[in-house]
Amino acid sequence: MVEVSDKMKNNKDSLERRFLRIIPVVIVTAIVTSLVLVNLGFLGFVPPSEYKKYAKYKLLEQSIKAEFYKKPDEKKLEEATYKGLFSGLDDVYSSYYTADEMKQLLEVATGKYVGIGFVVGADKATGAIKVESVMDNSPAKQADVRKGDLVVAVSGKKYSYMEMDIAVKNIRGPENTSVKITFLRDGKKIDKTITRKEIKIVSIESRMLEDKIGYINIKSFEEDTAKDFRKALTSLEGQGMKALIIDVRDDGGGLLTVVQDISDRILGKAVIVYTKDRQGNKNYLKSSDKEKLDLPIVVLTNGNSASASEILTGAVLDNKAGISIGETTYGKGLVQGMLKLKDGSGYKLTTAQYFTPNGSYIDKKGIKPTIEVKDKAQQLPKAIEYLKEKIKK
Repeated sequence: MVEVSDKMKNNKDSLERRFLRIIPVVIVTAIVTSLVLVNLGFLGFVPPSEYKKYAKYKLLEQSIKAEFYKKPDEKKLEEATYKGLFSGLDDVYSSYYTADEMKQLLEVATGKYVGIGFVVGADKATGAIKVESVMDNSPAKQADVRKGDLVVAVSGKKYSYMEMDIAVKNIRGPENTSVKITFLRDGKKIDKTITRKEIKIVSIESRMLEDKIGYINIKSFEEDTAKDFRKALTSLEGQGMKALIIDVRDDGGGLLTVVQDISDRILGKAVIVYTKDRQGNKNYLKSSDKEKLDLPIVVLTNGNSASASEILTGAVLDNKAGISIGETTYGKGLVQGMLKLKDGSGYKLTTAQYFTPNGSYIDKKGIKPTIEVKDKAQQLPKAIEYLKEKIKK
């Protein structure tokens, strides 16, 4: 077992507060992946070696302002400059956010936001924004928005997946106001006018299955998820639980602190994950030895189990606390840091790679299940069958 280094202890806050999430994300912005808030100022000095680069920018800006056929929006030009800088990284997880977008990002981390309640992702095959899932009891659900629908236009304006952040921003708005969205379904356009409501993200669902097998579905890793997970687990234990199924299928990720809290409850003393930056520096995140669930565990996964979901899955597997059943996970092995600037804007930037406790790098590879079951309808029954055998022994 790898021990936690002194450097890890010193940098505990910077690692533990990271926020991991993959496309698709809840209607707030295109991709949310990490959360490390820092108030930063702005540079006021440009080194001579950098002057030519900024001189060219100023020349182009002046040409636009002088020659464009209508008066440009200077604020939009400025924001586009910052966004363009990050787009040059060719990294879908790194991005600049305006003050309004940052506010929305931070709201969703609390597990509450005002919107219509569906999750979107980029459909690169068509160039469109695709509905990946629809939340239960949401305005979108009531309006019959379906998984697989393509978002063509918002309030009459067309958007591609490259403009997903802007589309999402316009889908959101004040509570009890309406937004008109044009969807494409089976080649036909469908217009829907949907009223925005406050959405409470229910991240945990649990129940007792046959033969005292507990079941906990983690839908996302939000601020209250660890607390709700502990409540669910305590309730199941009170009912005499003999084994546990943790379902992270279609869970795109969330807060790393939540992964740690859940690991504290089920793994005992164990390495959860470690990260490595460009300089080769490693930081280890470890669960405490105060609690451990000494019961057979199965983690259910599929191709949409990503980021924080994969970290929990890897921690369970590599520490031999249980097995996984289902399909290979998404494969996101990159860590982002998010910083908030003094004017309220901010950015997220991929800063490191992460590895499972045994050193597996899963980016674009995913985690293969211990037992592969491609048919979603058969994954839970297979987990129950496996655990029944374990209980008998």
